Amino acid sequence: MKRLWGPVLGLFLLLQQQPLFAATLKITGATEGGAANEFTVKTQVLIIMTLLGLLPVLVLMMTSFTRFVIVLSLLRQALGLQQGLPNRLITGVALILTILVMRPVGTQIYTEAMQPYDQDKIGLETALKIAEAPLSRFMLAQTHKSALAQVSSLAGEAPVAKPEEHGFTVKLAAFVLSELKTAFQIGCMLFIPFLVIDLVVSSVLMAMGMMMLSPLVISLPLKLLLFVLVDGWTLTVNTLVTSVRPF
Repeated sequence: MKRLWGPVLGLFLLLQQQPLFAATLKITGATEGGAANEFTVKTQVLIIMTLLGLLPVLVLMMTSFTRFVIVLSLLRQALGLQQGLPNRLITGVALILTILVMRPVGTQIYTEAMQPYDQDKIGLETALKIAEAPLSRFMLAQTHKSALAQVSSLAGEAPVAKPEEHGFTVKLAAFVLSELKTAFQIGCMLFIPFLVIDLVVSSVLMAMGMMMLSPLVISLPLKLLLFVLVDGWTLTVNTLVTSVRPF
């Protein structure tokens, strides 16, 4: 069970550094000389259970899931398969691709942060700082410089020498904006061929006087045929996975 939850907890426990959880994490004991002890077991369980409740939102915001699910939704719209590709299927495919892409990050967090913490070699705070590093590198690799500068300006953050010195919330917000931009760029490129087919079919039907016949009835089989002939799923998955920059 620890091996199952290790990468997940290591990936998402670092949010304790944000102000939302600051009050909770101050529940510590006192040692000799006034130094703070490690978090008590009850406090650690409270933190873990709280973050597990936020796990879907964290997966959505801190991984490439946003990019994948938007592109797949736009592809469904371009094909005209509103009922042929259910939301659960698109979400499942996006989740599988996210796990594939995020595996190196999760593995690094598990081996460098969760395992030492599980073996009581390091404390929770140290594990969280170690876990933040690979996740921040991944997000910065996907983040556009313009988005990072814009979010930093909106947050009123002082200028920094390196992107790594930005606050975690600034990096997270810039990462989300960059993911949205990249997803729409890829979706636009996927949409164009199917849009051309729709325009050609509509023009032919209008020229033949078949205005009562829905163009979708003719264009849908043609778009599916084109998608199958070019091995569309392989091309789409390859585009999505290779669009994620190594960190």
